[in-house]
Amino acid sequence: MFYQRKIYKDLFSHAQTPFVTVLTGMRRTGKTTLLRQILRDLPNKNALYLDLERPDNRELFQQKNYEAIQEAFISRGLSKAKPMVVALDEMQLAPESPSAIKYLSDHHPMKFIVTGSSSFYLKNLFSESLAGRKKIFELYPLDFGEFLTFKEIPFSQLDWQKKPFDRLEYNRISSYYEEYVRFGGFPQVVLASSENEKRDFLSDIMSSYVNIDIRSLADFSNERNLYTFAKLLAGRVGSRVEYSKLSRLMGLSRPTITNYIAFFEKTYLIHTISVFTKNVDREIVKSRKLYFCDTGLANILAELSSGAQFENTLYNQLARKDLVQYYALKSGQEIDFILGGTLAIEAKETPTHMDLASLTRTSSTIGLPNFRLMGRHQSPKFTDYVWGGSIV
Repeated sequence: MFYQRKIYKDLFSHAQTPFVTVLTGMRRTGKTTLLRQILRDLPNKNALYLDLERPDNRELFQQKNYEAIQEAFISRGLSKAKPMVVALDEMQLAPESPSAIKYLSDHHPMKFIVTGSSSFYLKNLFSESLAGRKKIFELYPLDFGEFLTFKEIPFSQLDWQKKPFDRLEYNRISSYYEEYVRFGGFPQVVLASSENEKRDFLSDIMSSYVNIDIRSLADFSNERNLYTFAKLLAGRVGSRVEYSKLSRLMGLSRPTITNYIAFFEKTYLIHTISVFTKNVDREIVKSRKLYFCDTGLANILAELSSGAQFENTLYNQLARKDLVQYYALKSGQEIDFILGGTLAIEAKETPTHMDLASLTRTSSTIGLPNFRLMGRHQSPKFTDYVWGGSIV
């Protein structure tokens, strides 16, 4: 059964234009599923799907004669008499393909829809050859609303920023939110029936990332170092990235650590966020905070504390809504998240009056009148906060 993702409407709309449609995101987020669904839904059935993990499909793009590539498409079932649609899955594995795509789409009525696992690779690959002729869509693990859709659970879509704590809604779906916080939003994991199955899928996703993405996209000599470093970072979710300290812990040079973090970010494994600044002299402007793309994946690499699980999950929920930053002063005052430069958000597993009073003071210090306290669990006597499961 196909469960529609929020990105699908815009993605399908662009797939009906003559420009190249590019869908990128981490492995196992559902790119192939969306690609195949687009081919089913398109009115034009003169379409061909090519999985570029297959060597015979990659060989097609090693030819210098681009007309021969079109003839190969025809030999695989496309009609030359009609406009063609060609879907290329995991196209970063065929680095020669962009120039062929440009030529074929310029000289023939041929539409390309392509997927890949690295934002940096695809954006740079296409930057010159297809400038102005493509649109890149990024796919992430399921947000909580999509999670509930995959579970076939109805949910309220009221504005979470204005929504008061709803005890009935919390009692109805809090168990699903707890599952989401622990195991994340990779579609296979969400649909798995047991916890052991979920852990197996998460381990397999990480193994594929190491054995396929790192080997095909990076020029690093030691894959074991990268895996060990990923485990080290998972244990530091929600912390500032301290390159010198990480360099000492790994026994690697600072430039190597910098390159590893950049690679992880470009292949969607991690995200780093900047400080929200109004007064550069007073604030810590260089340190970035670290979050993983999926809490379930981070949990496989390192046993996160309950608080770190919630903070990482909340970051990913908020990142689908707007730009996320954090606030910190040298005095020690902090706010977990600043959303869109206007809303201060503090994450507390079980919020209290004191937490709200502290957030009120700190928000006032930086001139942000809008703030919300976010909670994971129901607070016994306090309701002036937003439950994390409300962000759908």
